Amino acid sequence: MRAFLDTNVLVSALATRGLCAELYERLLTEHEVVIGEPVVVEVLDIMRRKFRAGNDLLEKVEAELRLLGIIPAQPAAPKLPIQDREDPWIIACALAGKVDCFVTGDAELLALVKVKNMPMFSPRACWEKLLA
Repeated sequence: MRAFLDTNVLVSALATRGLCAELYERLLTEHEVVIGEPVVVEVLDIMRRKFRAGNDLLEKVEAELRLLGIIPAQPAAPKLPIQDREDPWIIACALAGKVDCFVTGDAELLALVKVKNMPMFSPRACWEKLLA
């Protein structure tokens, strides 16, 4: 399975222990994980602002993220009925990456269920799918 991880899933996986961290590890070892360039930027920004991460830690986080498949920022984004202006650009990366699923904790994105035949899963739903 080729899975695209949204910013909130990656931040949770990298900064805390719990479901997102376990899901991230499982996907890394048994599947293919890809992210978009806009996700890299957002993760580093959140780590800096919310977790007050220093430059050394930010460099390590970026190095780890860059080991994943990185889909470049896209020239166009789908029109979606959502508030966050950055999310369509992230969805555009996932669509360009031809992923099997998009994993996010964002309720607004999860409400979309699918975008152009790309299933949207919460971390819990993705975990349950892996166990099935």
